[in-house]
Amino acid sequence: MVSKALGKYVQSLHQKKYRQRHGAFLVEGGKSVLELLSSDLETEHLLVTAEFASQNHARLPGRVPTTVASEAELTQLGTLATNTTALAVVRLPAEQPLHLTLPESALLLALDEVRDPGNLGTLLRLADWYGLPGVVLSPGCADAYAPKTVAASMGAFARVRVWERDLAEWLPTLASAVGIFGADLEGDNVHRLHLQPAGVLVMGSESHGLTPAVAAALTRRLHIPRGAGGQAESLNVAISAAILLDNFFRNQ
Repeated sequence: MVSKALGKYVQSLHQKKYRQRHGAFLVEGGKSVLELLSSDLETEHLLVTAEFASQNHARLPGRVPTTVASEAELTQLGTLATNTTALAVVRLPAEQPLHLTLPESALLLALDEVRDPGNLGTLLRLADWYGLPGVVLSPGCADAYAPKTVAASMGAFARVRVWERDLAEWLPTLASAVGIFGADLEGDNVHRLHLQPAGVLVMGSESHGLTPAVAAALTRRLHIPRGAGGQAESLNVAISAAILLDNFFRNQ
């Protein structure tokens, strides 16, 4: 049974201000919790059903305080429509250094005011798929450790580094040889380019695109052409990023 104090603490982490205050966030669902336990992140507390604990006894660390909870308690305390397995309270990771020389040898994904946590989680998952060294978020982005972001990342939250930077200030500090790429309807047809996975790929919100100051920092604009007969007005930001990333890695 979950104590009143622990339950109140877990529910407070639904909100960003309390995640920042306590330096902790939530991971929900058995699959995500097992991804967490195989990572370097520090687990503060586990809440698990008796069945989940029995099935995964060998993978549950003895040093982490663990509470056996009912499915109803997990669902009530968390944000998922139903949770039949596990929930974890995790310490927010310390931000690692972001060296200005990194984009000279690897491709970074930078997000400019991507406010939807589901899109952000999917973009983190893409970064994980392509092995990017990390993702740079503008202050206007959704919280990388919001429950919806964590859920949508499908475990990438435990592997992908995240940095927060004012992109309009950070991008101009990069070496002049670093390519800064962004999507633009007037840009170069990405299918006709031979791109290498280095530099920074900047993606803006689906509704507004890149902010003017960030758009001004681009060194090359990329266009995803519609197929013959295609009439969709736009693509979801995560879909656009997937297409562009694939073109960067196509010849690797």
